[in-house]
Amino acid sequence: MSPNILIILSDQLRRDALSCYGDSNIHTDHIDALAQAGTRFDNACSTYPICVPFRFSFMTGQYAHSRMVPGIEWRMSPAERTMADEFNEAGYETIYVGKWHLYGGHLHMPGYSAISENRTPVPRKYQGRWETWIGFELRNGPFDTYYTVNEDPTLRKIETYQTDGLFDLAMEHIAQKRDESRPFCCVLSVEPPHPPYEAPPELEEHWLARDIEVPPNWSPPEKGRDQSLRHRKIYYAMVENLNDNVGRMNRFLAEEGLADNTIVVFIADHGELGGSHGLNAKQHPYEPSVGIPLIIKDPTCTESAGKTVSAPTNTEDLFPTILGLAGLKPRDDVPGEDLTPVVRRDHAPDREGVLLQFVSETRHGAQYYDRTWRAFRSERFKYTVVGDINGAHPWHFFDLENDPHEMENLIDNPAWADEVKRHHQLLRDEMVRTEDDYVLAPAFGFEGLNLWQHP
Repeated sequence: MSPNILIILSDQLRRDALSCYGDSNIHTDHIDALAQAGTRFDNACSTYPICVPFRFSFMTGQYAHSRMVPGIEWRMSPAERTMADEFNEAGYETIYVGKWHLYGGHLHMPGYSAISENRTPVPRKYQGRWETWIGFELRNGPFDTYYTVNEDPTLRKIETYQTDGLFDLAMEHIAQKRDESRPFCCVLSVEPPHPPYEAPPELEEHWLARDIEVPPNWSPPEKGRDQSLRHRKIYYAMVENLNDNVGRMNRFLAEEGLADNTIVVFIADHGELGGSHGLNAKQHPYEPSVGIPLIIKDPTCTESAGKTVSAPTNTEDLFPTILGLAGLKPRDDVPGEDLTPVVRRDHAPDREGVLLQFVSETRHGAQYYDRTWRAFRSERFKYTVVGDINGAHPWHFFDLENDPHEMENLIDNPAWADEVKRHHQLLRDEMVRTEDDYVLAPAFGFEGLNLWQHP
């Protein structure tokens, strides 16, 4: 039988908050075990580091700029071909559990309140054609989460902490309700460690009593320093709870006799700055924001155990890769690269790096409402431009090998002028390849780039 696919998707989990990626504050043993038995990508990136656009690209394989997806409040058309369509047509049972965040629009409904963001059922035709859909649009309240099932609008409360409850629902369906004559593809999408910073009380108490190390780029305002440190500690408590649930899932797969034929993909939609560079949340091009974990445990390929990959990847690679792990290819052309050969063979991606972006912000006064950015991430360097409709200008250039915390911007350093110019060319080339009509201002001897005028 074809392998089962289980995708564990966490929200706002930065890459370096796991011990297998070098964090000394926490021991994420169960997530680390996935990496030890599989392949860990050390420079995986969220192309567009905010919830909605990541989920659009994850679900369709397409760049957000191809649909002008804004940072939030966007509804995916039922006409989009989704990952579920691909697996359905291949005979898989498809299961989606948890946060969706592709229905959009409810924040503008009359009478909206923070509670109602968890009370708007997603109509069946907007559920991406997952055969079983057990989910909610979004909640941002891990102790007060409700979900619906398929076309039934009845709200059902998760009585426990959200991560615990969603893992329970996924395991219950796989153990008791799935069609055992078919392989399954299951996405398990949990919100923590996305704010609000709330963890099970015993974990929260434990972490608040601990001392933790902060990175050298951690620089919250002095008045907010204690609050920022508190949030970082509770964030770790939320990560520890996620790690415990991954351990439960590992044991469950073994007990159900599924471990040897279930490929586990562990990812996040974006990271969390948590006071680094004086910033919170995500949406910025810095590593704590764009850097995500990507771990693929493929029990059908034991020689991949313990492999690490330094080549950068981005969101658009996930769609063809998840299909490729099941021996499938997308019906239509997609811009990302299938990383299956990287996992199963000694193969490196045939490219120098990946495109990163912030396409559009519709909320007046929010970050990047007036100016948005593009970036090119190579294995060693990151080059970023920022601007408005009149053209984006060079902004950042970081040597991530020698400056992993992005403390020294080399954009105007004459010693790096040739490398900066080369990365500007790489960015231009990738924008042309992906038909990104973002406007670049003239720089480094290059003419401006505007695909509207120069198709």
